[in-house]
Amino acid sequence: AKDSMYNPPPIFSIYMVNLVTQWLLHDIGGLRKMAAINSKKAAMLYNVIEESDGFYTGQAQSDSRSRMNVTWRISDLELETIFLEQANARGMHNLKGHRSVGGLRASIYNAMPMRGVRTLRDFMNDFLQEYAG
Repeated sequence: AKDSMYNPPPIFSIYMVNLVTQWLLHDIGGLRKMAAINSKKAAMLYNVIEESDGFYTGQAQSDSRSRMNVTWRISDLELETIFLEQANARGMHNLKGHRSVGGLRASIYNAMPMRGVRTLRDFMNDFLQEYAG
């Protein structure tokens, strides 16, 4: 009778989408630029895995890899625990893989800066040098 809305729009969600859209357009340079950045971030980590001579093994086949969640295992499962402890001590958190799959997982979504991925890549290389024998 008073022309009220039954379901008010989710104002906060709309506001957040606007902020992210403005960031993507003005700070990043658009969706194509963001896609290129994400591809480069993922390639950095996949290159470490591929060049590790089997010390690290990817969990996804190369044609099915995610650019957002890079997953891998370490040949010695005890080393995965050490890897997580050392990464955590260096400020790299939440690298433990999914509870039903295990292994390791780096979530490198849009908000993860390139320097964060470089830090992980460098740590992975250092860990490889120390423990690959």
